[in-house]
Amino acid sequence: MNRTKDPIGLEGAIWFQKSQNRFLGGDRIILLEKIDELGSINSAAKAVGISYKTAWHLVNMMNNLSEKPLVDRVTGGKGGGGTVLTREGKQVIEQFRVVQEEHRKFLENLEERIGDTGNLYQFLRRISMRISARNVFAGTIEEVKKGAVNAEVVLTLTGGQQIASIITNGAVDNLGLKKGMSAYAIVKSNSVIVGKDLQDAGLSARNIMCGKILRVIDGPVSSEIDIEIGGGNIISAIITRTSSEKLELREGESACALFKASSVIIGVN
Repeated sequence: MNRTKDPIGLEGAIWFQKSQNRFLGGDRIILLEKIDELGSINSAAKAVGISYKTAWHLVNMMNNLSEKPLVDRVTGGKGGGGTVLTREGKQVIEQFRVVQEEHRKFLENLEERIGDTGNLYQFLRRISMRISARNVFAGTIEEVKKGAVNAEVVLTLTGGQQIASIITNGAVDNLGLKKGMSAYAIVKSNSVIVGKDLQDAGLSARNIMCGKILRVIDGPVSSEIDIEIGGGNIISAIITRTSSEKLELREGESACALFKASSVIIGVN
């Protein structure tokens, strides 16, 4: 069954803070409005779905943090009695609603500026992925070529570079991989070999990506080498410090990262 994806919108909540405490927010404004409408903290608490004790705690906190009380309890005992908003309390509600309306307009304007929120969703999904591999690249499947047991999947990155992966036919079927799909190429940093002037070298490694060294971080035993390969993509490699020193790897110089197709994991949303 085909399902139309719901459009993605932006939402946000406003909180006023005072003395490093959350002072006023949408839920507390609603409580104040219900107190004004019903004239009772007990009735207002039931209307918004909280306990009487919680409602009184919130009211006391708002009164304590405000320069002037927002709520005034006139008569009655626990669970009833007359409770009214002060002039200050009514002004706070009006001011909060003005700010809330401007905030809504701001979010609508931001949605228009972002444009395709689907791309934003893909980006957020990518940066929120929690995996141990250092290198995660987003792209589009260019080709799926099946063999007897394994398949070669070629992924085109945003910068035009291509990454080839060798995975099982079963994995292709389970993931539903097809040409044109969005997918991720995942490569562990210790699977990446670093070299120089490898553009025309005859090597068995399927993936050779060249660029400039962005960063070299030396440790007692290992070094992390970050290479910018274009299109905003950076690939990280963990190699021995001895190898880094022998290759004389320095920031700003050209270098190549290479890794086998069998070292590339393919992921999808």
